[in-house]
Amino acid sequence: MLNRPQRGDPFWIWMLHWWEVFSWAIIGLLALITVLSDLPPWPKYGSLALMAVLGACCVLVRTRKANPVRLGYAYVGVLIAVIGALAYLRPGYGVLYTVMLPHFMIYVDALIPAIVSSGLGAVAITIGGALRQGWSAGSLTTNTISSAAVWAVAVLITVATPRALALRDERARLRSQLADAQEELAEAHRRRGMAEERERMAREIHDTLAQGFASIVALTVAARTNVHDDPARAVDQLRSIEQTARENLTEARALVGSAPRSGLAPDPISRTLHRTLRRFTEDTGLTMVADLPDVDCDQTGRIALLRCAQEALANVRKHAQATTVGVVLARRPEAIELEITDDGRGFDVSESIGFGLDGMRRRLDELGGELTITSAAGAGTRILAAIPLRTNP
Repeated sequence: MLNRPQRGDPFWIWMLHWWEVFSWAIIGLLALITVLSDLPPWPKYGSLALMAVLGACCVLVRTRKANPVRLGYAYVGVLIAVIGALAYLRPGYGVLYTVMLPHFMIYVDALIPAIVSSGLGAVAITIGGALRQGWSAGSLTTNTISSAAVWAVAVLITVATPRALALRDERARLRSQLADAQEELAEAHRRRGMAEERERMAREIHDTLAQGFASIVALTVAARTNVHDDPARAVDQLRSIEQTARENLTEARALVGSAPRSGLAPDPISRTLHRTLRRFTEDTGLTMVADLPDVDCDQTGRIALLRCAQEALANVRKHAQATTVGVVLARRPEAIELEITDDGRGFDVSESIGFGLDGMRRRLDELGGELTITSAAGAGTRILAAIPLRTNP
């Protein structure tokens, strides 16, 4: 049974659909005319009953999901009997065969059965018309010729319909494949977004909370050592622990969305870096040489440069064994640059791996910037973070 056509189906399928709708409109009009007519009771109520039976059978076939093929064949059998009986009851009702032609293609699922059933419909109206007019050679010949002509059209329609159905099925298959591809693409985008968000959260946690906790651990160890030998120093370290813990709490709230993102106040980058370097000097006792002029930098750039500075200083604290650290902030013609150097033991850049350095690169890549690392064993380390000016207001 041919289902309701969908957008993109061939014209032929739409034609059959609207032809079927038209046929029921004609049936309804004929029923109305019959009700208003002054025909004798038998032809009047007989034809109304036949049209009602045909409509009820069609509704049954359309609404029942079980055994649609068997119901379709049963409906076509009822259709053949009804149009034959109507041709017998009323003059001119043989035209219903022409009007109802699409039903033989819509409700029969194969070429040969559709041709045979439409031929049986032609035979039914021929016999019905001949019986009504009186069984004679003349009336039989006339009805046969007209019915055969209409049947020939039915055969052409029936032959063309499978091709249209094949084209419809191919388009439906392509639409289904397109829908599946779009769904897979949407799922891939969703998974990629989730992965990127997890990576961003991991980077934020590493650059903020993890660094803060590492600082707290180091300060706690130092304070425990100084609590008897240098109580004043231990008190300063405890204050640093408290301040670091508060900052970590602020960062944690920012990460879960209960505070402005990043937890950074919209201060100039130079002021933010000054605070960071002062805390670093207090915690480590290293000599700090800084050149931090005021430069214009948007919030995204400030966060990226600050995180790079925090990661670089954390690496100095943990690995460099340095005595002096230099930090230079500069505005170049095409970029803002932050340079962090130390006189520590250095390392082989080609063998360096770590989440922190990779996170620094990714932060700068997102802004179109670049990270350059220069180091060698015993020669200290130089880290240069640059972000293009076009990312800034």
